[in-house]
Amino acid sequence: MPVSPRLTLALFLTAVSGGLSGCLNQAQEDWTGYAEADIIYLASPTAGQLRSVAVQRGDMVKRDQALFALDTDSEDINSQAAQAQQDRASAQLTDLGKGRRPHEIQAVEAQLEQARAALVVSSAQLKRHQELVKQGFASPAQLDELQAAQSRDAALVRQAEAQLAVARDQARPDTIGAARAELRAAEAQLAQQQWVKRQKARAAPVNAQVFDVLYRVGEWVPAGAPVVALLPEHAVKVRFFVPQTDLARTKVGNRIQYACDGCQAATAVIRYVSPQAEFTPPVIYSNESRGKLVYMVEAIPEGDAGAMLKPGQPLTVHPAQQP
Repeated sequence: MPVSPRLTLALFLTAVSGGLSGCLNQAQEDWTGYAEADIIYLASPTAGQLRSVAVQRGDMVKRDQALFALDTDSEDINSQAAQAQQDRASAQLTDLGKGRRPHEIQAVEAQLEQARAALVVSSAQLKRHQELVKQGFASPAQLDELQAAQSRDAALVRQAEAQLAVARDQARPDTIGAARAELRAAEAQLAQQQWVKRQKARAAPVNAQVFDVLYRVGEWVPAGAPVVALLPEHAVKVRFFVPQTDLARTKVGNRIQYACDGCQAATAVIRYVSPQAEFTPPVIYSNESRGKLVYMVEAIPEGDAGAMLKPGQPLTVHPAQQP
């Protein structure tokens, strides 16, 4: 049975429409992204002139390898002042625990002997006069004066004994406690200055590649300004953006496949899905995605494939077959 031209055209348009629909669906499987790196920026907490840089961009460094050092003249002076303050506080605390010096104690002992001798004399005079009064050879009116003199000398003896005890004893507990607190404060000040000095000479915290060196020797580096940027091993991740309709296929733990120009396809595991929608970033604008709301997703490459990626490298991402 012959087919009419109109039916033939209808069948052709249906086939083309189906093919285009399949192509579009296939194209919608791909997401656009790029390689992102977690860079470590090393800085000093205090400002200073950059004295030395032991690495350059592109070098591979090991953990604890020296990277750069700032001048420490100010910290050296502050450390010397803190050390002197600590020595002073320590000597003061030791002195408070010893009591008075030997010649001071000898002077107090001499005063005590003098007071005792005066007491002996006044006591003897009082006793002699009391006997004379009993015998009727002396007037009782002088007894009051002699008793007062004996009481005065006895009080001077007690005073001298108390002064000798104080001279031989240590300082009051509160005074010693204050001296100990001052010593601890001086020790803390010295430790802080030593810590700041160590922070001015930084070493690599992990095995990494030197991503960038931001200052040159001789330049003034502000406090907290990074001097060296490191790219640690396995620090490159895949970042891509998916529309809301594809969120079900981009759950944490799912695997994706990514590819780039001149490299083989590899897989990565999704570790983060942003809970907030955002507009498509300008770097991945296309005619299909412009103006759409998308969700940012991050995935960690499996194996050693991530070492081949460069930060900022464009990637094409699509879902991988789940295990």
